[in-house]
Amino acid sequence: MKLQDHLPVDHRLGQVYRYSAGAIGLFLIVFGILGFTNNVGFFSTTGDHVAGMTSNGALSLLSVLFGALLVGGAAVGGNFASTLNIAVGILFIISGWVNLGLIDGPNNILNFRMRNIIFSFAVGLALLLFGMYGRVTLHLPSDNPYWRNRHPEAAKANPLPPRALPHG
Repeated sequence: MKLQDHLPVDHRLGQVYRYSAGAIGLFLIVFGILGFTNNVGFFSTTGDHVAGMTSNGALSLLSVLFGALLVGGAAVGGNFASTLNIAVGILFIISGWVNLGLIDGPNNILNFRMRNIIFSFAVGLALLLFGMYGRVTLHLPSDNPYWRNRHPEAAKANPLPPRALPHG
């Protein structure tokens, strides 16, 4: 049994997970590539600005790697993209807190400034929001696949009309 086997597949919600992961992933890839074109040292703390944020080689590499991971998740889609969005969102928020503590110190190897930290928090929250969309709430409607999976007896007693069935 895989980790995701207990979660239902819903193509309408899968589009939210897929498009959000793809869009944020593409932005991170572009940011990373633009950071590489500035010819800044790998751990330089005097780096140039890219898209309004500071960057260096290490941050550019991490941006490309996480962007590729999100684009890969978008290609897979479904519950995998949702779970990936949540996991990467949590990592971005943790990164924001860690780099907030390192911002003016000698250990600021990713050359983070306040704009980068705000961006890290914003992307983390966006990924969490998109990853949890339709999965986490107290009052899911009865046609939501996650509600139907959590309440199988009620779902059997109340079948979906043909128009509401997921596209396959």
